[in-house]
Amino acid sequence: MRVLIAEFMDEAAVAALARRHATSYDPALVERRDALLAAVGGAEALIVRNRVRVDAELLAAAARLRIVGRLGVGLDNIDLPTCAARGIEVIPATGANALAVAEYVIATALLLLRGAYFSTAAVASGRWPRAALIEGRELHGKTLGLVGFGSVGRATGSLARALGMTTIGFDAHIPLDAALWAEEQTTARRFDDLLRDADVVSLHVPLTAATRGLIDAAKLALFKRDAVLVNTARGGVVDEAALAAALETGNLGGAALDVFEAEPLPAGSPLVDCPNLILTPHVAGVTRESNVRVSTLIADKVADALDAARPPA
Repeated sequence: MRVLIAEFMDEAAVAALARRHATSYDPALVERRDALLAAVGGAEALIVRNRVRVDAELLAAAARLRIVGRLGVGLDNIDLPTCAARGIEVIPATGANALAVAEYVIATALLLLRGAYFSTAAVASGRWPRAALIEGRELHGKTLGLVGFGSVGRATGSLARALGMTTIGFDAHIPLDAALWAEEQTTARRFDDLLRDADVVSLHVPLTAATRGLIDAAKLALFKRDAVLVNTARGGVVDEAALAAALETGNLGGAALDVFEAEPLPAGSPLVDCPNLILTPHVAGVTRESNVRVSTLIADKVADALDAARPPA
C-alpha cells in the first residue's frame, strides 16, 4: 500500500488514484484511532480531512510517510513542524472549496438579515407573525467585512459584490496599500475599523496563536448592534461565551457558526438556544460539487508527488 485514505473522499477520485498507486480507502478509520495507527505504518501517503489528528503519535507510527494530502485548506489538525523536520510534504486543496464556502456565507447572511425564514414553525401552527417580520433587511447596499483575504475571502467578496454589497477587508499578511485590494474591488481597513464599519463580518483566517480568541468580548463591542457575524474558519477564532452574551443581550444582530472550539458541540455550550443564531456541523466547504473538486485535486497532486519521489530505501 502506498496511499491510505482515512476520511471520506469522492469515489471517482479514489478510483483514479488507485489506478496509479496501491490505495486503501477506509473513511471509517477516522473513528478508529488504534486501527488508523496500525494501518498508517505501511503508507507513503496519507489523505485526511479535518478530523484525523496528524499529530506526533500518528507521525511516529508512520515511518514510511512522505506525503499528507489534506481534503480542505485548514492545517491546524496537522503537526506541521514535525512534518517539515521529517521532510513530509503537506498538500492542501487550496481554492477547491472556496465557492462552496462563499455561497454559505452569502446564504446565511441573507437569512440573518431578513429574519423571516425562522417563522416556519409559527406559520405551520396557524400563527401569523407578519408584524414581527416586516423589519427584515436587504443584503444589497450593505457592507461586507472580510477578515482574511485568501482564496475563500476573495471568492466571498466577489459573490457579495454581485449582489450589490460593498466589500472591505483586513488581512494581517497583506499591507493596506497592496495592489491586490484594488484588483479585487475591496477597500482595505484596519481590523478594528472593519469591525465598526461592516454590516456583515465574515471570518477567513487559520487558527494560530495569533488568531485564537480573535473575536472576543472587546471586539464584539465594536460591531454595529444589528451586524451579523459568520464564522466558517475555525471555532477557536471566536470566543463562544462572549458571542452568546452579545446575542442574548441584543448587542449583535445575529451569527452563523459552522465551526466550534470543540466539535461536536458539547452539552452545556453557551451557544445552545441563543437567539438569531444558525449552527451547522462544519459543512460550509462541503457540497457535492466541491467534494469532487477537492478530491480530484488531492488525488492528482498526491499521485504526482509519489511519481516524482524516489522509491523509499
